[in-house]
Amino acid sequence: MPQLFAGTSGWAYPSWKPEFYPAKLPQKKFLSYYATQLNTVEVNFTFRQLVKENTVLNWIQETPAGFRLGVKAHQVITHIKRLKGTEDFVPRFLATIAPLASAGKLGPVLFQLPPNLKADAALLKDFLALLPKTLPAAFEFRHESWFAEPTWETLRAGGAALCVAETEERNTPDVVTGSFAYYRFRKPTYTPEERQAMVARIGEHLAAGRDVFAYFKHEETPQGALYAVDVLREVSKN
Repeated sequence: MPQLFAGTSGWAYPSWKPEFYPAKLPQKKFLSYYATQLNTVEVNFTFRQLVKENTVLNWIQETPAGFRLGVKAHQVITHIKRLKGTEDFVPRFLATIAPLASAGKLGPVLFQLPPNLKADAALLKDFLALLPKTLPAAFEFRHESWFAEPTWETLRAGGAALCVAETEERNTPDVVTGSFAYYRFRKPTYTPEERQAMVARIGEHLAAGRDVFAYFKHEETPQGALYAVDVLREVSKN
């Protein structure tokens, strides 16, 4: 059965007390509590450093079966090498998150491209060829030149999903390219009507047999986490 996985892009926020985390909950128990309320998290920590095995094993231990950890790809891949010449680094990065895959807890890997990287379908095609076919990959494009049919065709051919990112500055076209859908809801607030529209769109994906990963903005307020709880609840009713 297709499923909605909803969460935020991080969990280590003491300021989420007491609206999301209980007032007296110690920080070392944040992830295990978070995983009682939501069923996925997008890990941004992996963008800046290669995660240690002990850290990954702790994440596995602190989350229940069925929980998914989405992972942002390392900046060496996306921002320093800009998808070129990554043949050595990609396997090194993927090896660090392999325990998540072995435990059945790996969500999509998000390749977030820099805002000044313009569309290059050949570059994207060559990079996709490096990724294991079993890797659930999503791509977030932040230069508008990517928002065109050659990009969608390349993603489809490579079996990758388009990350539909919604910010105050720019919205990605809501185009299906992969076997799952990936949303990053980055606006600080969403009206009840906007959340109902999310629920309706998620329902369309589920009805078509696609899992959905939806991540709300992580900030010093717990609002994103509360939105995720609300959307997860609404979708489960339908």
